[in-house]
Amino acid sequence: MNTPEAHIIVRDLTMAYGSYVLQRDLTFTVNRGDVFIIMGGSGCGKSTLMRHLCGLKAPAKGQVFYGSMNFWEAEPDERDRMMRRLGIMYQSGALWSSLTLVENIALPIELYTSLNAGQIREIASLKLALVGLAGFEDYYPSEISGGMKKRAGIARAMALDPEILFFDEPSAGLDPVSARLLDDLILELSESLGTTVVVVTHELSSIFAIGNNSVFIDATEKTMIATGHPRRLLEECGHPTVRNFLTRGEARAELKPGETPVPCFLA
Repeated sequence: MNTPEAHIIVRDLTMAYGSYVLQRDLTFTVNRGDVFIIMGGSGCGKSTLMRHLCGLKAPAKGQVFYGSMNFWEAEPDERDRMMRRLGIMYQSGALWSSLTLVENIALPIELYTSLNAGQIREIASLKLALVGLAGFEDYYPSEISGGMKKRAGIARAMALDPEILFFDEPSAGLDPVSARLLDDLILELSESLGTTVVVVTHELSSIFAIGNNSVFIDATEKTMIATGHPRRLLEECGHPTVRNFLTRGEARAELKPGETPVPCFLA
């Protein structure tokens, strides 16, 4: 059995806005090839954690490693090179409304490569084809559906062939069928391209459909209270907050008087 290779290592991370601490003592590992889920209730800091991981916000304390590189202690140019190996799909898709789909995907390629216009369009068209949008190159974002905008956002995140893809609430605002198709696409990209994927979501159907590793952060305790495969957490974790979240409260878990919940860190 092959030993998983750590791709992102988070150690003793504290997230804060000024004196207000959002989360503290976060320590977990994202392995190469994982579809890693950041989950928890509303307002716990899931999207903020993603911003710390992908270089958009510095932690108040702690470290983020990409392999052996300590990201926040590296030189600025080294951090910049690392960030070019990351792809991010924001919740809204964040497409430029004045650009066609192919122009949206081409923009980062134009900025960070020396390819000519023909080569750039060819690559951008290929990325759109990979997400099922072949033939829609010259459509504007206003001319396509919400699910198609999400797919176009994924294509742009893939523009520079990233090692790691980050998705912030990819299924938000989609109907169940479109959400399932998007989940299938994420799995297909992960398996076919070998890309490590980090997904922020609270959608249980997505969590169980695509996730093979996860961290659960809690707004009340202001720290992580579980890590591991989501299905193992569902089956084995007795922490009431995690249990209630993963069952939508149907398998109501409650503490006995004086009992302290035990975090579930499952390897």
